[in-house]
Amino acid sequence: MTRGDDESGFRALTRKISLARGVCCDAYKDKCLRRRIAVRMRARGTHTFAAYADLLDRDAHEYERLLDALTINVTKFYRNADTWGALARPHLAELWRARRGQVRAWSAGCASGEEPYTLAVLLAETARQAGEEALLARAAIDATDIDRASLDRAAAAAYEDAAFQEMPADLVRRYFTAERPRRPNPAIRQLVHPLRHDLLREPPPRPPYDVIVCRNVVIYFDRSTQERLFMGFADALAPGGRLVLGKVETLFGPARERLTLEDPRERIYRRPG
Repeated sequence: MTRGDDESGFRALTRKISLARGVCCDAYKDKCLRRRIAVRMRARGTHTFAAYADLLDRDAHEYERLLDALTINVTKFYRNADTWGALARPHLAELWRARRGQVRAWSAGCASGEEPYTLAVLLAETARQAGEEALLARAAIDATDIDRASLDRAAAAAYEDAAFQEMPADLVRRYFTAERPRRPNPAIRQLVHPLRHDLLREPPPRPPYDVIVCRNVVIYFDRSTQERLFMGFADALAPGGRLVLGKVETLFGPARERLTLEDPRERIYRRPG
């Protein structure tokens, strides 16, 4: 196969995926997209993009497996503990006081739910430490993803012990069931609202938000898409709201004029106001 054949086959395949499943393949970095498609090609024993396109025509279930490969689903509770600790104090504590518990958050690209439930636990801890547990029901977290299977897992909210390896044991005991699989207690579960949402094609679901967490998601997209997403986050934040990115992600483009970097190490930004 020549380089030209490989490139034309790749472009034809990505156009096919975009048309058939509404996935905006053009927004992904080519290297990332090729790597994730290659995972499925190896699994199915196909050696060219054209052969894999033919397979998709014959096997509709392969589209669902491919979408799983294209979405970013690696997550655990309290992943990168330093980030959660920095968000909790001072940021969540300040927002809690200012909003009297009515904190609205968005976990964008929530995968199977560990991130939004971690955020719910932090809000519950903030309420407990303030002696205002009764106000917790005022808070709400939209947990969004494009992958239906991940959202189903988030809605089921049943997790094995391996998912809790990075979460402090006292928080696990306080906010999750002892029996396996562990489930969040009702006060935590009622805060999280799983919603199907296409980050690339749809506006933020229910702004304004006081907190937006989108970690290790935008890094997989090209620069123009990243800039557009960052502006969308800036627009969706309430004055004084915080945006949390992944440690390897940096805000750039016009959104840098809209948001102030509060914590360079943990990539926490604030909308002034």
